[in-house]
Amino acid sequence: MKILLTGAGGFIGSHILSHFLAHTDHEMVCICSWRHRGEPRRILEDENYQRHKARVTVVTHDLVSPLTADVKRAVGWPEVILNLAAESHVDRSITEPAIFIHNNVEVAFNVLEFAREAKPRMFLLFSTDEVYGQAPQGVNHVEWSPIIPSNPYSASKAAQEAIAISYWRTYAVPLVITNTMNVFSVRQGWEKFIPKCVRGILAGEEIPIHGYPDGKTPGSRFYISADNVASAILHIVKTVRPPLYPEADRPERLNVVGEREVDNVTLAQSIADILGRPLRYRLEDFSLGRPGHDCRYALDGTKLALRGWVPRVSFEESLRQTVLALAERHREEARWQEGPAAGAPAGEAKPAELCGTCHQRPAMPMHSCPYREDINGDSSASCDCCELCRQQCLDDI
Repeated sequence: MKILLTGAGGFIGSHILSHFLAHTDHEMVCICSWRHRGEPRRILEDENYQRHKARVTVVTHDLVSPLTADVKRAVGWPEVILNLAAESHVDRSITEPAIFIHNNVEVAFNVLEFAREAKPRMFLLFSTDEVYGQAPQGVNHVEWSPIIPSNPYSASKAAQEAIAISYWRTYAVPLVITNTMNVFSVRQGWEKFIPKCVRGILAGEEIPIHGYPDGKTPGSRFYISADNVASAILHIVKTVRPPLYPEADRPERLNVVGEREVDNVTLAQSIADILGRPLRYRLEDFSLGRPGHDCRYALDGTKLALRGWVPRVSFEESLRQTVLALAERHREEARWQEGPAAGAPAGEAKPAELCGTCHQRPAMPMHSCPYREDINGDSSASCDCCELCRQQCLDDI
């Protein structure tokens, strides 16, 4: 079976790619722009990619633009489409709302237009708990709770959902919407809460933690590891048959939820305990410091649990593994930044050479390029592209 995965260079998408490679024999086609938060190392350094790279095709394309004929030929006709590509940071959406709205709406529209043509058996739209807005104490949002987004990011995801539902109703796109919350992984950016805590605690810094206006109650979330999210997505692909209209009055929607709710002070203290360091923190009124943010998110995961999915790894073990790996990543990055390079002043890191094709990923050593020879008629043509661009060039010959 061929699966199209958009956003495979993101931290969640890369875990889904790795999990599918490890636990299926499916062919994986990945569309990545490398213009947003996707990083090629998340794919290239993954052991399952290294073991099964023959089953992976990476196509460089920005989904803000429609799929070209060349991109469609490279992708082929997938049986399943997993659409994860999206801008996804609340703070940046508040400072730059136009980028989020434009990107996320155009991405959803262009992938859905391709789905009309490809006619997969499933189109999975990976969405967020934040479309429901803040959850009152004692309330866990079930599937199809009212959609009340609080900020431009969550509004852009709600817009993706609305467009996808219209394509389900009008064009019979076999839609499944998943809503999940607060995914964590060693591959996350440092601006996310758990990585930020690891870096701040190791540096002995005071950690700002957002809470309610009473100044005493911290915010809370149902945190879930990216590995567990990946196993849930595979379970859905294997077991769910998307209903179509008029068989159903709405498409399938499933919450993907962590095992239990954790408040952010307890979480930060757990991180400090794993690191063997003291925790210094201050509670901040989220309504003053972060307009458009919600203090509590909560989803009800009963529906997916009744369909047989259980997390592969416990929250405690997932957190321990992630914190220790983040601490090692922090130390490695610090060593890299401190190491002197030939011809560079002491304390400066030697910049990596970038790919001569995409100008985004680290270049491979200079090598012969049959693709450039093919298009230029130059038998001595050489190339300094990255591994992914080189593979794409070879696939195009």
